[in-house]
Amino acid sequence: MESNASQNMPSELAHDILEGADAIAEFLFGWNDDIRRRKRNRRKIYYLSECTRLPIFRLGSVLCARKSVLVQFISGQESKVLSSEAP
Repeated sequence: MESNASQNMPSELAHDILEGADAIAEFLFGWNDDIRRRKRNRRKIYYLSECTRLPIFRLGSVLCARKSVLVQFISGQESKVLSSEAP
């Protein structure tokens, strides 16, 4: 017997997923009309996925991330900084 929460999950998950480095970069850094800056931000996402613990995963060859998980990750990073600065 499946719970009601698991029945709603696929549609909620679809709205939470970012597909591709461009979509992730736009979510994290905002939209930019400058093509060079967009390419630079996309490249940052590839770098961060390889060299940091940024919660990004691959579906086949496409980088993906969940918006909710990225927001939680960033909040956690901010709280670490704030707690280390407290006297």
